[in-house]
Formats: sequence, structure tokens, C-alpha cells
Amino acid sequence: MVSLIISDIYTLFLTDSSCTEFPVFTPSALVVKYGDPASVTCDVCQKDCSGDVFGLEHAVGKVTQNGTTMLWTVDRLTEWGISVMCYYNADAGDQCCSALDITIYQPPESVSISFVNHTGMMFENQQYTLQCSVQNVAPVQSLTVTFYRGNTALGHLQSNSEQKKPVNETFTLNITPSREHDGAQYWCETKLELGPAGPQRPPVVTSEKLPAIVHYGPELKEPPNPDVITITEGDTLHLNCSSVGNPSPSYTWTLSTNSSSYSGSVLTIKSVGFEHEGQYICTVSNTVGTVTKEFNIDVQGECCQILPGKRVTEVHSQYYFTNQVHCECFGVFNLPGINDSPFLSLPNPRPHLNPILQSTPSHI
Repeated sequence: MVSLIISDIYTLFLTDSSCTEFPVFTPSALVVKYGDPASVTCDVCQKDCSGDVFGLEHAVGKVTQNGTTMLWTVDRLTEWGISVMCYYNADAGDQCCSALDITIYQPPESVSISFVNHTGMMFENQQYTLQCSVQNVAPVQSLTVTFYRGNTALGHLQSNSEQKKPVNETFTLNITPSREHDGAQYWCETKLELGPAGPQRPPVVTSEKLPAIVHYGPELKEPPNPDVITITEGDTLHLNCSSVGNPSPSYTWTLSTNSSSYSGSVLTIKSVGFEHEGQYICTVSNTVGTVTKEFNIDVQGECCQILPGKRVTEVHSQYYFTNQVHCECFGVFNLPGINDSPFLSLPNPRPHLNPILQSTPSHI
């Protein structure tokens, strides 16, 4: 009975059940870059089998024999799917064979990255497909492809193909960009993982970097404030509507007065008057979306001192002493317990007397 056995050291054995030992290759596995030279030694047997029939079968290269040790060399390995087999015939007439585990590899000739069915800018929160195209690589089942955004790995992919010869392979990965990814660079890296018998530094080939332009709607730098903004007449008012967006947003202000239009991100009034009271609406927009921010402004006047005093009134040779309050206010005012009419009077117990309280505004 003849069976195929794969050893832990990568050597393949074709053996009959009567075989007690097998030819041994050194190294046990051979990994060779396409076009490079290669060599391997086969020890046919450990005991004295010089009288047996033995040999090394090969399609290319040459064999040098030294007793039961044979050296196979090739100057330039360019045959895909090559096999090298070392054997001997046992005393019972059975043939004991070992096949060399040999891998011929070729790094990709080129690696490129692109988007599938898409060019130009992207939009936030929409799905796109990255495509990494690999040309003429072997063996493709040993290839690992990694997608990157900047220095961040997005995913690792491998091929299911068992093809040993060079092939072209395409790998894809879905992404959903956000505004934080605007200006990021996407690229892919290929690495041939050839095991411990392969080169210490696995062959790596990278694509060019693909810059990403992500469009997104405006976002306010400062959230809206529903509270009324109270400011004193004559002070400076700043209304901040600054936003970020791609493309850069534009600003439109709807003012409470018939003032000229304004299109900046910060509205400034150097000296506030009562005509500036009311609601201001800032509209921020670009090609992706629109946001608004409202400001409610209340302008207060400035109140000065309230001065108590006394007034003497003569009526028919009699003198009356009455308290008097004199208030000077600028703009809109509100005195506790007193109406806000420009001229005020308290109830007069003697109607024939002049008002005992006056409030005389200097400015309205």
C-alpha cells in the first residue's frame, strides 16, 4: 500500500508500509524567489544502503553525488510547479521516496488602490468601496493585503485561490467616512507570508496614497443659547455664529432692524442702542446642508442715583414739608414700586398742592 504523508518538517513522503526510514532533505523546505538560484541536499538513508538503487528525480538543474548524499543545484529557477524527489529501493523491493516541499514566489509587480465606481469627493456617512489591485503575484494564497487610512489599519484580507503561478487579484473593503477623515490618505500594503523557510523580511509592496475629500454639512462651533442676551445701551455686542463645514459654509443674517445685510461669521455692533433689540437669526449653509442659530437681544438703559429730599410749600401763610424723590434715568428704566411712565405722581392728600413726586428723564 502506497500513501502520501506530510511531515512536520514540510517534507513529503511517498512510502510503502515496509519502509523503515525515508530520504531526508536539507533544508527540509525550500522557498525560492522566481529566477534565483537554489540548492538542496538529500541524504538517501541513514544506514548503509549503498547497494540499493537510489536517486534524485528532477526536471531542471543538476545533481552531484557523494556516496548516498546527493546535491541538487539550479542556477536560475524559472519553472513553476517543479518537483524534486529523492528515493531508494528497499531490500524487499519497495521504493521509499521523499518529495521536497518547494515554493517559488514572486512579489507583486505592482499594487494600486482606487474606489469602485466612484471618483472625486465623498460625503459623510455614505458607504464607499476601496479596491486594492495586485498584479502578477505568486503564490497568491500566501499574500496578505492590509488597507490603511493614514497609519491606521482598516482590515486584513487573503485570497482563497490555490493557484501556484502568478495571478492578478483584486481585494475590496467597504468604508464609511466621517468628517474627521477629510484629508486622510488611503493606501494598501501587500505582504507575502512564506513561513519560517521564507525570507526573514517578508516581501512587502505598497500602493500609492489616495487622498480623501469628505464633504459634510455645517456644524456650529458654539451651540445655540436659548437664553435672552441682556446688554446695556452703549456697550459692544458680539454674536458668534462661527461654524465648520466642507465646503466652507456661507453666512446670512436676518436682523431685527432694517440694517444693511451682513455675511460674516461674527456680527459686531460697537455701540448698542434700543433699536438693536429683538431677534437675530444666523443661517449657515453649504452644498451639503444648513443650520441656524438664533440670538434674542434685550437692551437695558443705565439708571443713575435716586436722590431723596424735602420741599417746602407755602399755602395761605402756612408751610408744608413734603418728601420728594428726584430720579434721573437714561433710556428705559424700571423703579421698584413706581410706574414706568415718564412723569410720575404719588397720591396727594391736598389736591391743590403741586405733585409731591416727580421723575424727570433726561433721555428717552
